[in-house]
Amino acid sequence: MKNQYLLSVFCCVLLLQGCSATSHIIGKPAPGKASSSVEMERLIEVPGPIQLETINSADWSASLAGLLNLDSPAAKQAGLKDRDEPIQVYAHVLKHPKFGNFLVDTGVSQKLVDDPGKAGVNWLIQKVMHIEKMHIEKSTAQILQGLDGKLSGVFLTHLHLDHISGMPDIPDDVPLYIGATESSASSFKNMFTRSTSNQMLEGKLPLQEWNFQPDQQNKFEGIVDVFEDGSVFAISVPGHTAGSVVFLVRTTHGPVLLTGDTCHTRWGWEHTVEPGDFTDDNARNLLNLKRLKNLVAEHPQIEVRLGHQL
Repeated sequence: MKNQYLLSVFCCVLLLQGCSATSHIIGKPAPGKASSSVEMERLIEVPGPIQLETINSADWSASLAGLLNLDSPAAKQAGLKDRDEPIQVYAHVLKHPKFGNFLVDTGVSQKLVDDPGKAGVNWLIQKVMHIEKMHIEKSTAQILQGLDGKLSGVFLTHLHLDHISGMPDIPDDVPLYIGATESSASSFKNMFTRSTSNQMLEGKLPLQEWNFQPDQQNKFEGIVDVFEDGSVFAISVPGHTAGSVVFLVRTTHGPVLLTGDTCHTRWGWEHTVEPGDFTDDNARNLLNLKRLKNLVAEHPQIEVRLGHQL
C-alpha cells in the first residue's frame, strides 16, 4: 500500500511539472553571433539583401480565447467573447544571396490534413486543434517545389504543432533551428503534445539552438545575428513558449518583423493584447510584445507580419 501511495504521489508530481516539448536530440549550437539592439537598430533603416515571401499555406480557425487574452482590460472593454476566429497558417520563404533558401516556420503538409493519424497527430490533438478545419491553400511540398534551389534550413519561431505541421514534407537532411530551451523546458501542456511533436521530428536532424546573450541595452532578452552579416536577426521573446523567437529581416524592400505567436492577431497587435489560453506565460509574453511594439514605434518603417493574421 505504501509503495502504491508513493507511486501515486510521484505521478502527481510529474503531472504538475509537465514535460518537455520533445525528446528530439539537441545538436550543435545554431550558427550566428550574439548581437545587441544597438547593432540591430543601426541597420534597420538600410535596405538589406534578403528576398522574403510570406505564403498562406492553410486557412484555419481557432478559439479566440486562445488567440487573445480575453481577461485583459482591452478585451473586456471591447466586450470580446470566445468564438471561432478565422486565421491562417504561414510559411515565410527567406532567400539569402549567399546562403540560400530558408523557411521561417513550415506551413502545412497535405499529408497532415489527409490523414492526421498517419502523419503523427494523435486523436486527442486532432480533436482539440480541429485539424478538419484546416484547408490547404499551398502545401509545404508545393512551397518547396517553387524554390529556386534546395532548402538550406528551417527557422522555427516555436514548436507548436501549427508551426511544425509541414515537417512531413521537409527533407530529413535539412537543418532545424530553434530558440534556447524551446524543446527542453517543461510545461503541463506538453504532456498532450509531446508524442505528436516527436513523431513530426522523427528522422530529422538534431535541433540547433541559438546562443542568446543578454542584450546590453536591455531592450530584449537576447539577439543573434543569424548570418553574421546583419541581414537577419533572431530575437529571444519567451512567453508564448519558453523559447519563442521572432525575426527582424532586412529585405530588399525594407525591414520586416515576423512576430511568430508572440502576437497571433491584428487586433492583439493594435491593442497590445497577448495570446490567451495557448500561451505558457502571459505576463512574460505581454512584456515581450510591448518590447516589439516599442521597436516598431521607434522604427515605423518596419512591416509587421503577425503569427496568424497579416
